[in-house]
Amino acid sequence: MGQSSSTAAVSSGRESNHSHGSKSKSTALISPMRDEEPSDCEIIDGEPDYISVLPDECLAFIFQSLSSGDRKRCSLVCRRWLRIEGQSRHRLSLNAQSDLFPMVHALFSRFDAVTKLALKCDRRSASIGDEALQAISFRCRNLTRLKLRSCRDVTDAGMAAFAKNCKGLKKLSCGSCTFGAKGMNAILDNCAFLEELSVKRLRGITDGAAAEPIGPGLAASSLKTICLKELYNGQCFGPLIIGSKNLRTLKLFRCSGDWDKLFEVIADRVTHMVEIHLERLQVSDVGLSAISNCLDLEILHLVKTPECTNLGLVSVAERCKLLRKLHIDGWKANRMGDDGLIAVAKNCPNLQELVLIGVNPTTSSLEMLASNCQNLERLALCGSDTVGDAEISCIAAKCVALKKLCIKSCPVSDHGMEALANGCPNLVKVKVKKCRGVTCEGADWLRANRGSLAVNLDSGEGEHPDASASDGGAQENGVEFTPVPSQISVPPIASSRAGRSMSFKSRLGLFSGRSFVVCTLRRWSSGSSSSRS
Repeated sequence: MGQSSSTAAVSSGRESNHSHGSKSKSTALISPMRDEEPSDCEIIDGEPDYISVLPDECLAFIFQSLSSGDRKRCSLVCRRWLRIEGQSRHRLSLNAQSDLFPMVHALFSRFDAVTKLALKCDRRSASIGDEALQAISFRCRNLTRLKLRSCRDVTDAGMAAFAKNCKGLKKLSCGSCTFGAKGMNAILDNCAFLEELSVKRLRGITDGAAAEPIGPGLAASSLKTICLKELYNGQCFGPLIIGSKNLRTLKLFRCSGDWDKLFEVIADRVTHMVEIHLERLQVSDVGLSAISNCLDLEILHLVKTPECTNLGLVSVAERCKLLRKLHIDGWKANRMGDDGLIAVAKNCPNLQELVLIGVNPTTSSLEMLASNCQNLERLALCGSDTVGDAEISCIAAKCVALKKLCIKSCPVSDHGMEALANGCPNLVKVKVKKCRGVTCEGADWLRANRGSLAVNLDSGEGEHPDASASDGGAQENGVEFTPVPSQISVPPIASSRAGRSMSFKSRLGLFSGRSFVVCTLRRWSSGSSSSRS
């Protein structure tokens, strides 16, 4: 398309670098080029080249419909396409090693419209520091989303400088970083439009009484989602949570300390929360009683909170009558059961999704849930010693709206499968795992008698017995950036294959132990949500 010889040479070099996956590529490949203005209509091989007169806006729209690989290949065609592709790129993911700093100017001269940025560093490598983060903030003042992973050399000073330059930030996700309360407070004081905050393993937060409180800051008025994971002193975020009057979602995973007293204060000040996740948290019925003040609560996850009993669940059920989704992992402590579930059945008629792991319901509670919760569409029963054929028959007879059923490690046999053949008229999918009484013949018989029903039978050999509800990460990276086809990793700073290989192996190991029930219900829930929207 009218490339000069110099342009073709650069493109050829780029293609060679892409094909060989070299790690030591020249920064010239991402340096800004002078615009190549198209002629009125060039002639190529006797045919007019209409693309040369296509407006930049049209080309940008076309590029945005392509996959990441196709976009990169298009950027090699000519200088004009390189410029347009860079200017229409809004998401960028970079390997944030220390050698990124000299490339910042060239990178963001080309990608000058980036609003969503991910900076990830291998744990064994030196990460970018304050100077690089500040330089990026100068070039990306319109940034709305930032994700930091293992950027251990970024300090409070770097976060403060970033916050002053990127005041339009709406989402921040940081994990395995070493800055502390001062850096976090700088973000909250300067980013008045922040809506989502996710913090995982923030090493710079001081443990004990000397911990500096975090928040509320200007961001408290706009925050809608707060997610805290694996923090030694997550309670120092208390002022932020209490001050976030518009908070809708609160997720706390494996944060140490006694949370009951803090929940009592939170529930008095923040009363419009819709979604609460608590996993491996020191919280008791006192905390659940406080949570019951959130009358708008629709989604509640209680995962491995052994101090919570039927008494706390009854408090929530009696006041949070809008509850739609309830996940309970009782950790086989037998502290939640029929009494709590009967209260849910009596008071929460809008219940659509129920997940019970390590809980022992009986026919009395299941029958009442089926009779009173007419909208119950998704049900999972896992690791229950009391759910047998009689309970499955009760579900088949009573759960008219049920669409998806998941059974794992329960004393169910082929007789239970036979009951499903004649019940649950709206049932579309059944998943059975590690139920020794259910045979392949029983599953085949169910398929044959209900041709439209998808039956998945899995013996589940070798599954990790202690997979928690958040294993696998999908539930936890809610405020992390969703992978999209247009996301790019720039070749000169591509992640090392060794690091990616180790990460993949570790993820694969975790994936093999992922909770079968949670993964299933997560897909079902997302499918139902998309259909409703």
